[in-house]
Amino acid sequence: MNNIMKKYEHAFGKNDIRGIYGEDITEELFYKTGRAFVAWLHEQSWECPENMCITVTIDARTHSPSLRDALNEGITSTGASVVNLGLAPTPIGYYSEVKGLPNDVTDGKNVIAAAIITASHNPKEYNGLKMTYNKTTLNEKQIKEVKELTFKEFEAEHEVKYTGKVSEYNIIPDYISEMKETFDTIGNGIKVVVDSANATGGVVGPQVYKELGCEVIELFSKPDGDFPNHHPNPSDEKTLCELKKAVVENNADFGIAFDGDSDRIGVVDSTGRYLTGDKVLLIYAIDLIEKYKKEGICPTIVSEVKCSQILYDTINKIGGNAIMCKTGHGYIKQKMKETEAVLAGEMSGHTFFKDRYYGFDDAIYAGCRLIEIIANKKQINPAFKIQDMLKPFDEVYSSHEVRYPCPNELKKPTLEKIQQYIEADREVFGSEISEIITLDGMRIVFDGGFALIRQSNTEPVFTLRFEAKNKEECERFHSSMINMLDKILK
Repeated sequence: MNNIMKKYEHAFGKNDIRGIYGEDITEELFYKTGRAFVAWLHEQSWECPENMCITVTIDARTHSPSLRDALNEGITSTGASVVNLGLAPTPIGYYSEVKGLPNDVTDGKNVIAAAIITASHNPKEYNGLKMTYNKTTLNEKQIKEVKELTFKEFEAEHEVKYTGKVSEYNIIPDYISEMKETFDTIGNGIKVVVDSANATGGVVGPQVYKELGCEVIELFSKPDGDFPNHHPNPSDEKTLCELKKAVVENNADFGIAFDGDSDRIGVVDSTGRYLTGDKVLLIYAIDLIEKYKKEGICPTIVSEVKCSQILYDTINKIGGNAIMCKTGHGYIKQKMKETEAVLAGEMSGHTFFKDRYYGFDDAIYAGCRLIEIIANKKQINPAFKIQDMLKPFDEVYSSHEVRYPCPNELKKPTLEKIQQYIEADREVFGSEISEIITLDGMRIVFDGGFALIRQSNTEPVFTLRFEAKNKEECERFHSSMINMLDKILK
């Protein structure tokens, strides 16, 4: 492995390119990746670069503009054209490929792909790149192919002719207009607090909800790549303190928090309680299944290994078809396509609607659907609260996600060692093991509960989660897993 490959090897992940700016992520890498992405698109579509148009979106990080310029230079050096969409949520990039752009902006070329410069919820020193083609994000295999082409670009020498055009277009008004057309003024009488975390959500989300008729209380809407108020990660409950307080103080129906690139939603109920991603997904699923049952349809709903068994059992019980999948937006989208699912979601807040939408994860749209659900329920019962739909979760005790540090190179041998421990002692958790699901890490299933350990796709940590019939049993699962990890890694 040469020095270039060593430097950038770990930037290419399972779902995107991501790393620390100035180390794993540089302008040099983005220039070469721009060229490689066009070469890869040519291999998929046989379209000549001169006929390609790629949209480019950036998040609020301070280094995103210079990375965009380098990426654009790489793309246009092949003859392909770029349309800059500016600072906007990741779903706006997805939307640009699905909806297309006016011919006078693209010179009649079709938008063949979107490139989105973001590191999502990671700390401010991180950055990265998400890529789409054929109206979906690149999967693990496709990212590996782009990686190989990128490393070839470092080895090759080209006579570069800058023939591609760079133009600009603000697609956000088009998006807002579609949301208003879809939902009309369904939000009349709904009060919502929106925390954009000084990231990308503030340039779209609050305005959309106001257009729907909601009373919107805004927190941290102005983009600032230093994230001065709190980290933009709504699945970390510590980041939701201000949102919880504002919901209670303003007697709001609920609160919405966006992550760094607004493809993940966090939700706080009217009492200021954080709702985990599986609870939010169940709210969507119940509403959706009620509508499909009237047409005699059993809708398929996809979720991932970290989610509560209550989610899967309830969906199946009320007339849906619940399917478990590996964690990661690429895997979820692929499974949705395979199963023709109409809804999918992750614990982290990624939510995918194929029902009445385009199938990509869009936190702003997900917020619109919650507003619609609450508004419709309140028309029947003015005292309705969002938490009224979550009574099935009263049957179990579920932990929050636990993050256990582990260097990436030690993750695989650590999982193998834990499996050896369990095989040697099936009573290691103090409860009888009924099944071990190895779809994504290990989901060790007990009667009425589970213990989960899986590798994070984006960070050097294991993600752990536990569920049981009561708090005591849940804590026992937790301590048993931590004890095994401590023996192995400390």
